[in-house]
Amino acid sequence: MSNAVLQKTIFLRAEPDTVWAYLTEPKRLAEWFHKPERKLAKGQKLEMFGTTSGDLLIWGEVREARAPEYLEYTFTVKPMGDAVSVVKWTLTPVAGGTRLSLLHEGLPQTAEAFGLILALDNGWDEHFGKMRAALHEPVDA
Repeated sequence: MSNAVLQKTIFLRAEPDTVWAYLTEPKRLAEWFHKPERKLAKGQKLEMFGTTSGDLLIWGEVREARAPEYLEYTFTVKPMGDAVSVVKWTLTPVAGGTRLSLLHEGLPQTAEAFGLILALDNGWDEHFGKMRAALHEPVDA
């Protein structure tokens, strides 16, 4: 495996400012992902806790936060050991909403780590589904 990079793009019926809130604000993040104790901002530690368990699940550092267009942070979970990956979010306005793109790179490149990559790939799909439901529920109701 020479280049294990996860890339995903979804379209959301919400303006970039609203999508940005779902990527950076604790209350909104808890609706679809995990909950930090404070808003994500450049230069701050990233610590995401399980919404039910309260356990620290993801940690890293916010490298860049340019509202409402780009967010980047380092990303580590326990199964990664000492490996540090990078998550990059790009928000692009489109007619009717926002195109949200995820690039998750720097993942372990060994055959042994392929199970972790599959788990992360599936996890992002599940989280995107939850984000879409959280954002669209008020509109669809």
